[in-house]
Amino acid sequence: MNQSLVGAPRLLRLALRRDRVLLPVWVAALVLGSVSSVQATVDLYPDAASRAEAAAGINDNPAVVAIYGPLADVNSLGSLATFKLLLLGGVFVAMLCSVLVRRHTRLEEESGRAELIASTVVGRHALLAAAVTEAVLAAVLTGLLTALGNTAAGLDAPGSLAFGLAWTGLGLVGAGVTALCCQLTASTRTAGGLVALVLGAGYVLRAVGDLSAGWISWLSPFGWATQLRAYGDERWWVLALPVLLAAATLAGAVALADRRDVGAGLVPDRPGPARGRLGSVTGLTLRLHRGSALAWGLGILVLGAVMGGIAPGVADIAGSAEVQDMLRRTGGGGALVDAFLATEISFLAVAVTAFAVAAVGRASAEETEGRTESVLATATSRSALLGAVGLVALAGPVVLMLGFGLGASLTYGAQQDGVGVALGVLLPAALAPLPAVWLVSGVALLLFGVRARWATLGWAVLAGCLLLGQVGELLGLPAWVVGLSPYGHLPRLPAESFAIRPELALTAIAVALLALAAWRYRERDVG
Repeated sequence: MNQSLVGAPRLLRLALRRDRVLLPVWVAALVLGSVSSVQATVDLYPDAASRAEAAAGINDNPAVVAIYGPLADVNSLGSLATFKLLLLGGVFVAMLCSVLVRRHTRLEEESGRAELIASTVVGRHALLAAAVTEAVLAAVLTGLLTALGNTAAGLDAPGSLAFGLAWTGLGLVGAGVTALCCQLTASTRTAGGLVALVLGAGYVLRAVGDLSAGWISWLSPFGWATQLRAYGDERWWVLALPVLLAAATLAGAVALADRRDVGAGLVPDRPGPARGRLGSVTGLTLRLHRGSALAWGLGILVLGAVMGGIAPGVADIAGSAEVQDMLRRTGGGGALVDAFLATEISFLAVAVTAFAVAAVGRASAEETEGRTESVLATATSRSALLGAVGLVALAGPVVLMLGFGLGASLTYGAQQDGVGVALGVLLPAALAPLPAVWLVSGVALLLFGVRARWATLGWAVLAGCLLLGQVGELLGLPAWVVGLSPYGHLPRLPAESFAIRPELALTAIAVALLALAAWRYRERDVG
């Protein structure tokens, strides 16, 4: 064995032991979400005529293609059943691999455990090799199980294999990019932000290519996933592209790792102020999330402005009756423009929940790395500390949704009845999904309250809600399956009338979860 890899097998076993809950739950959520959607589509569209009618016009709708990618074959049941899952599920597979690599490399260095491990008989690259190997195994397992599940649900085996391997390819890319970014900075959060930036840019490139110049899609790993054409005329050679990119980024990560010290990044940290100015745990928590909150806020404000700007022309974008019917079904009843805005807001609510789950995950990292004990050693109470985390996790989504409503109102109102009128309509619409966001955030806080390391499971909960709630209603999944997602219980403004009962019910459940989290956090040991 290469001397730099000595000890990697044992570190891999340790990583798998630590992820014995996170990994199965995340993989199961992805696989079951795919299989459930496929099975519902098979039952909903039993013949070729019904499938052709449902698929007609989807590839001609720029809004749908930008979000989900094009159908590989409008006559294929597999394409219809998985067109919403290919890229959205691929994002979650890439996120899973990114979390695994960061958790077992950069986080270990940031906490000081990597230096302790390095003092034993362990090669320099053993930690990185173990983390990447676990991520690769997770990506391959997810892809193969998804392929088997889709085949068992009634889809053809070659297309199912191509679909599963498309997810695997995105996972490999996520692992490679993360390994490279972890060499650049000493901060786990900064590394995660760099990965999100790279993946986000890739998603945008794919959307631009699918809507205009097709060659641009070939510059993005997400474009490769669609160009593989699962359930169409599969291009198996495309699978070599994510493998080559992953290999190149991993080679770069190894080369950069040889040029830095353990615990440091190639980009040096900036020193802080000579004298501290934070006087409370709330101020400290807000300071820790300031950078990510500003980035999220600016991005969502711009997204709202873009969505508000194109909303008045949605009737021209949705050129067929079938596409118009699809938008109404995903966004509720009412006018087509209102349905379009409701659809975008419902997707945004799920995305904003990721901010809250990440905030809880940050608190988990602070505790597992030992910094929480230093804070609690002062006059700070546990209630105050958990309250500060809850403030970011619950109030942050409110601010972000308001930013979307403001951005959309500025551009939409300028083209319609005025900004003031648009604000009166779109701000309440943007705030309507918040009880569902709070409920999922409450689950993440409860997991953190039970045990710090369990906070990571909040990502699996969010993934399950996305796959069940957003895909289930369109594809006609059973009501009890769709009902597992809180996002499907709320009125989708402005396409539907406001209903107070579901809002209060989900808010009450969220409050109960927060109370349980606070009680459990006070009772358990820290660390």
